[in-house]
Amino acid sequence: MAVSSGPVERVLARDKWIVFGAVTLVVLLAGLYTVLGVGMSMSALDMTRMTRPVGEPMAMGGAVDWTWGYALLIFLMWWVMMIAMMTPSAAPVVLLFAALKRQGTQKAKATRLSMVFLAGYLLAWMGFSAVAMLLQWLTESLAITNGPMMTLGSKPVAGVVLLMAGLYQFSNLKVACLRHCRSPAQFLTMYNRKGYSGALMMGLHHGSYCLGCCWALMALLFVGGIMNLYWIVGLAIYVLLEKIVPYPRVFSRVAGGLLIAAGSGVVLSAL
Repeated sequence: MAVSSGPVERVLARDKWIVFGAVTLVVLLAGLYTVLGVGMSMSALDMTRMTRPVGEPMAMGGAVDWTWGYALLIFLMWWVMMIAMMTPSAAPVVLLFAALKRQGTQKAKATRLSMVFLAGYLLAWMGFSAVAMLLQWLTESLAITNGPMMTLGSKPVAGVVLLMAGLYQFSNLKVACLRHCRSPAQFLTMYNRKGYSGALMMGLHHGSYCLGCCWALMALLFVGGIMNLYWIVGLAIYVLLEKIVPYPRVFSRVAGGLLIAAGSGVVLSAL
């Protein structure tokens, strides 16, 4: 006579859907926060509607008064935006991590370990967000970035950022980090650790590779507008494609060439 499965077994049988649902919820909440511009004077929808050519933001009001409270708000804006942009491309490795844990001795903890792994991944982007916030603060204090519109107000500087992002696409560091990001099974096998601390460190490690792969692309938000939804969605889609297309080096180099051409055009137009 068949033995009916208990509640624990039923949860384990469908925990991939629990993990997928949790990841989806994270993306939806982060995306909603980003679109609504929670705590900001304008929403991302408002800023997107006021988009101007690169390096020529709309003149609005005076400089923003930076305080540590405002800095914390900007940091949270960056981090939540990174969560919304990067979590979709991290979903396959999180689901694979959960599947591997289900096959091992920690199968009863597979779902929780997967969420800790995701948290570690997002911690890497928390570090990036802190640096981005400080750069935004610095560039606004130097009148390089337009505070109200949150975008570079200098065409030469915007062009240089485009050029640097394009050149980085050809670097060995970019290639090495992208290779790790595209090979989640190999990564999880090589760096497997047990327990919650191990899951956190594995997520942080994998997030560091993705950060090394994508930081220059994320810097392009300063060019297009930090809360410009066209750039946010476009970069998120590109990052996802870069991890799944058949010929990643060709894809990355074509994108790099286009960025270099665009950057050169912006710089030349300012002369």
